[in-house]
Amino acid sequence: MTELVAQLRVEITTMIRNGEQLLLTLGIPVLLLVFFTSVDVLPTGSGEPIDFLAPGVLALATMSSAMVGLGIATGFERNYLVLKRLGATPLGRGRLLAAKIMAVMAVELVQLVVLVPIAVALGWRPDGASWPQAVAGILVGTAAFAGIGLILAGRLRGEINLAAQNGLYIVLLLLGGMIVPLAELPAVLRGLAYVLPSAALADVLRSSFGGEAVRAGASWATLAVWAVGAPVAATRLFRWW
Repeated sequence: MTELVAQLRVEITTMIRNGEQLLLTLGIPVLLLVFFTSVDVLPTGSGEPIDFLAPGVLALATMSSAMVGLGIATGFERNYLVLKRLGATPLGRGRLLAAKIMAVMAVELVQLVVLVPIAVALGWRPDGASWPQAVAGILVGTAAFAGIGLILAGRLRGEINLAAQNGLYIVLLLLGGMIVPLAELPAVLRGLAYVLPSAALADVLRSSFGGEAVRAGASWATLAVWAVGAPVAATRLFRWW
């Protein structure tokens, strides 16, 4: 337990000191939330933009920390043989991975503490919000995105992994219904978006907060498949050095 706590402290400290990672996991979601709420350019129909944006940005924040933040940091640690050395210490691989997962959850908690009050200040009033359901969706989404991030981190060299994580982030953002409604996408892209974890998590969170979900039941199923399949694939494909 002492080794786990010590490694968790290291993981959180590293995240705090990494300015680029903080910008991605917190700065960009805040910027998108404030900008698109203030500038009426999104085709969100008759509803208020903040009601559509707030759940989508929470989904984006989860993806940023669980996939990109974790994936990039782990990729460079693998590239520099840090994982190999830590895995051979009394800490062990199991507690190393546990510390990383707990650090991601700590970041997500900070994201909620920051983003929710900002959204409320901008006029968000979730109707019939189910916070337990929303938290469950975030946890399932965390498993899905962490699995994806670790697949890339465990197979690619550090610099290539960095580019791949950021490129995938942009694709999942644009096709995930987080900022732009899925109904505005061409039919072919919309069909692809329905099977992506980003669109599924955004839909699940909108349903949890009483918003207009595209297909809440199917989104839960899609997210669950990713949450099981991606981590399993990561355990089989991940190379520690």
